[in-house]
Amino acid sequence: MSPNIPLHHIFTAVPGRYDLINHIITWGLDWWWRRRAAEECLRSQPARVLDLACGTGDLGLNIAQLAPNSLAVLGLDYSRPMLEIAAGKAKTLAGQNISFIHGDAANLPFPDGSFDCVGISFAFRNLTYRNPLAPHHLAEVRRVLNPGGRYVIVESSQPESKLIRGLFHLYLRWFVYPIGHLLSGNKRAYHYLAQSAARFYTAEEVKAMLLRAGFREVHYHPLLFGAAAIHVAIK
Repeated sequence: MSPNIPLHHIFTAVPGRYDLINHIITWGLDWWWRRRAAEECLRSQPARVLDLACGTGDLGLNIAQLAPNSLAVLGLDYSRPMLEIAAGKAKTLAGQNISFIHGDAANLPFPDGSFDCVGISFAFRNLTYRNPLAPHHLAEVRRVLNPGGRYVIVESSQPESKLIRGLFHLYLRWFVYPIGHLLSGNKRAYHYLAQSAARFYTAEEVKAMLLRAGFREVHYHPLLFGAAAIHVAIK
């Protein structure tokens, strides 16, 4: 977590309209991007998947919907209100092996090699951007993955084109922040979201970070002209 932003407070204060606001500020693309990330999580036919910092559970739910019934999906988050929403959504997936637990990404409550895949959707920025615990977060993910396991990340990024990047930053400042503030009533949360997305790393910088953390192979797919990206890191 950023040393200057009380993220735990932010993400326990915004759940009521969190999903709706995400859909509005991304024009519904967040659903499609999570779907693609879920497909990437399943590409290696895992038996156990962790949805890290799962929020309201959409990535894990997508994985469970797309996967065979033998797959076990576990979502972990530190916001109990978010987890309550996720658990409510999961009730509609009869017969699917998905559950949610409260926990800290800096101290994952699992033995080494517990998962074949760890997925994270639009929370990687919170764990790594200007966060002194970023190396520890990455080490924890790597620890709980089996050898050959995959860390699948869908996150905001930086367009390579200077023109598109400038337009993206204007969009964050003049649409994402005011609309998020208006609909949620939480000025601090959406100021943080817009500012951290505008200042977040490029896809190449994220790739370098993951390689430094000990992942042996990393590749990424830009989304929406590079405004977001899916990264896949292999242990």
